[in-house]
Amino acid sequence: MEYVVLNGEIIERDKAKIDVEDRGYQFGDGVYEVIRVYNGIMFTAREHLERLVSSAEKIGMKLGWPIDELESLFNTLIKKNGLGTGIVYMQVTRGTSPRNHAFPPAGVSQTLVAYTRDLQRPMNNLANGVKTILAEDIRWLRCDIKSLNLLGNILAKQKAAEAGCYEAFLHRGETITEGSSSNIFIIKDGSVFTHPANNLILNGITGQTLEKLCKANGVPFVEKEFTTADLLAADEIAIGSTTSEITPAVEVDGQPVGNGEPGPVTRKLQTLFEQEIERQCGKLAINS
Repeated sequence: MEYVVLNGEIIERDKAKIDVEDRGYQFGDGVYEVIRVYNGIMFTAREHLERLVSSAEKIGMKLGWPIDELESLFNTLIKKNGLGTGIVYMQVTRGTSPRNHAFPPAGVSQTLVAYTRDLQRPMNNLANGVKTILAEDIRWLRCDIKSLNLLGNILAKQKAAEAGCYEAFLHRGETITEGSSSNIFIIKDGSVFTHPANNLILNGITGQTLEKLCKANGVPFVEKEFTTADLLAADEIAIGSTTSEITPAVEVDGQPVGNGEPGPVTRKLQTLFEQEIERQCGKLAINS
């Protein structure tokens, strides 16, 4: 039996029903988060939930559930579904009302949905790296909001998939922003560079964690715009996301990154990140 959260209650998945006029379905009028789970424990849960609140506020929505309540609810869901390694996905929409572009009148209840999914760590990608492509960033100008509107991301990710690649690196003009579903880190002369956390990218929780780890361990970490030329000339490239962790990129548009293998700084970042996972969630299985 699989369970989900619907509007603050844990119910059987096949009994979860949402109205066809829910604004998430008709307008993408809502926000979401994905939290990684290791050993049945959520990793960086608080940071993700705080960003959920922030995203909601940026679209004029005050989240209808306190963070503590959501954290407790999702922990219960993880236990009921017996999840070990995987994710918790959650989204909140502005609720159900007759279709109208303007916000519904006060009193319409938000719709909260959450579920778990088994998802093992991407061990092959972590060990060997992935291939990537460049793609134009055609998304809107509020990429800092983790909204349900992901068509631009989807089209870029599909372009990468059709090219036999894992990720698309997005650029506005010559400026690299982020991946279709990840943040990008280039490494040059031992320093880690990433795009500033402004409206053009999502301020990734994995990236925030990595920044703290770098600063605590003497690895120079710089928020600074960089170009496609800088990317292609990097010694190493890493991508970071909730599900990708810290994954080396070893090729961009058919051109090898460095010597075409994961580099020493990326390996150090992976080690630091795994240590942080184990600090929060307990020891990781060798083949997890």
